Amino acid sequence: MATQPRRSKYRKFQKGQMKGQSAGGCFVTFGDFGMQAIGRGTVTAKQIEACRVAINRSIKKSGKIHIKIFPDKSLTRKPAETRMGKGKGGVDHWVAVIRPGRVLFEVAGVSMEQAKECLSKAAAKLNIPTRFVSRLERI
Repeated sequence: MATQPRRSKYRKFQKGQMKGQSAGGCFVTFGDFGMQAIGRGTVTAKQIEACRVAINRSIKKSGKIHIKIFPDKSLTRKPAETRMGKGKGGVDHWVAVIRPGRVLFEVAGVSMEQAKECLSKAAAKLNIPTRFVSRLERI
């Protein structure tokens, strides 16, 4: 099921900008290994769920997964074959804005090879480039 916030201050957001590096969440904090974004873009709630399922199927019951992003921005869309004007469209789906350096997922309790395998399967579900990082890589 695609997630969305329980409540938000505003129903519709403006586009905004994605420039700059990630302000926080740049290090592996909860798990041992993680997937870090090296590009920028938006990740939808469906993509996050697809990554979660791919990681869980790969690590089975041996490890734990931490999802460090949440889709808290709504994107709107006007219906097909609608003329211009008449205001902004309705909320279509929810996305998380990702900037370079942000750690998206973390896994704990698995070996490095198993973590690389499951995070590479999850990275295939995303539309932004990522890299594998470990807890020891605090530069």
